[in-house]
Formats: sequence, structure tokens, C-alpha cells
Amino acid sequence: MGTHHKNLIGPQVRRLRVAMDWSQDDLAAACQRAGWDVPRSGIGKIESRLRCVTDFELIHLAKVFKCRVGELFPEEQ
Repeated sequence: MGTHHKNLIGPQVRRLRVAMDWSQDDLAAACQRAGWDVPRSGIGKIESRLRCVTDFELIHLAKVFKCRVGELFPEEQ
């Protein structure tokens, strides 16, 4: 993994979003309904690994995706 990445979860967020057949706008709206005010551009930056993700935000993403926080991280190789 390159050291320029700001998070580990971006690819998993994208995978889960696509599996739910959601656009980035759909995911942003679901996050907003769950109490996290994030714009579509913020979702894009997370998926592109250009933005850090806080623990608070991880919890909201797990709630929206109905998964455990650990499922947002890549499997160890």
C-alpha cells in the first residue's frame, strides 16, 4: 500500500456501496439520515483514499451498511 493513502477502507466502502446498487449521492443521503452530514464529494474522497476517516465516521458507515466496523477494513494478506 502506498504511503500517500489517507485511509484503508476506501475500496471496501466502494465495494459495499456498489453491492447495494447505490450511487455516491445515495450513500451520502443514507449517512445524512444516520446523523453524519457528509457530502457526495466526501464519499468520493473516502473511496479514493484521499480523505481520513474518523472513528465516529466508521461507526456511521457500519450502521448504514449494516455491518461490523471490522468489515470495512481490508482482509490481512
